[in-house]
Amino acid sequence: MFEGLWTLENLIALITLAGLEIVLGIDNIVFVVVVTNKLPEASRATARRLGIGLAMVTRIALLLAISAIMGLTAPLFTLFGHVVSGRDVVLLSGGLFLLAKATHEIHDKLEGPPPGEGAARAVHSYAGAIVQIVLLDMVFSLDSVITAVGMAQHLTVMIAAIVAAVGVMLLFAGPVSAFVSAHPTVQMLAFSFLLLVGIFLMAEGMHRHIDRGYIYFAMAFSLFVEFLNLKAGKRHRAAAS
Repeated sequence: MFEGLWTLENLIALITLAGLEIVLGIDNIVFVVVVTNKLPEASRATARRLGIGLAMVTRIALLLAISAIMGLTAPLFTLFGHVVSGRDVVLLSGGLFLLAKATHEIHDKLEGPPPGEGAARAVHSYAGAIVQIVLLDMVFSLDSVITAVGMAQHLTVMIAAIVAAVGVMLLFAGPVSAFVSAHPTVQMLAFSFLLLVGIFLMAEGMHRHIDRGYIYFAMAFSLFVEFLNLKAGKRHRAAAS
């Protein structure tokens, strides 16, 4: 079954695909951190692991159903002169959800939740967080799964790349979550990243391609500026004391 599987060509494909999945997983990590940070501190780590683990299962399921996934690129209908496919509908829906989610989180952070909403949220937030992580991961993974099929010939290689990427997500989600929780300004930055990714998904759904490199550069530059602000604030407090 595995004869001829681990050739040099397949090894290069595995490394390339794993790198692609890890880079594309930056979006996922930000979203996972934002969602799970709404939970009680004691349940955040469990929610992260469970959500990311289930997301891995759904990614592999997408690979196994690749014929249906490739079918999403077929035109469904035409709207205002633009051909719309199933992929476009998924990306637009995911983009709209991220815009609404990020706006809602920013509103809650600045204004606070409406009276009486906190108790109701606590009951449903854990299951809701898991569902949101899994569904958004499917949206984020759609293009990477299609790309994986074009780059590798063996399903085993594709699955191994997904497992490696998810392992990196599990490794970094905890430290990123702790850092974001400790710095309120970084939380606002994370919400802004979700707005940026939401706009990116909507642009892709409307066939307005934006190179992901621009998105990641903007995120990295914003983080660099925020890091400088945090260092300056720390030095300021040390001088004042």
